[in-house]
Amino acid sequence: MNIILKTVSKQDHKFLYDLLKERNEKINISHKKMPTFKNHEKFVMSKPYKKWYIIMNEKEKVGSIYLSKFNEIGIFLKKNIRGQGIGQKSLEMIVEKNPEKRYLANINPQNHKSIKFFKNNNFKIIQYTYELIKNK
Repeated sequence: MNIILKTVSKQDHKFLYDLLKERNEKINISHKKMPTFKNHEKFVMSKPYKKWYIIMNEKEKVGSIYLSKFNEIGIFLKKNIRGQGIGQKSLEMIVEKNPEKRYLANINPQNHKSIKFFKNNNFKIIQYTYELIKNK
């Protein structure tokens, strides 16, 4: 395993879109429905995060990891490579490359795998957030 974090570039838009397609909408907190590719490209081009990397294993793109302006870490790996220690190594690398006093991870309470992952990496729960959506 040779993990590298490569800064997201225009050549990564399709990979990031395909990765987004793998997300389970029921346990995702960042979007409720799949955007169009054009909307996805606009989002990526807007540089929404302080740092955003493609996770490379050797020369293969296997996931992405970001650090938001509020030091929130988001990580997503292709389904076929999970459980191999790549997420663990990527988390260590983003923290090492971007030293901060505090990091956060916002996770849907139904996303048990992510909760376990971040707990195993010494993250502690600090709040529950509730949402009210009013009908128009």
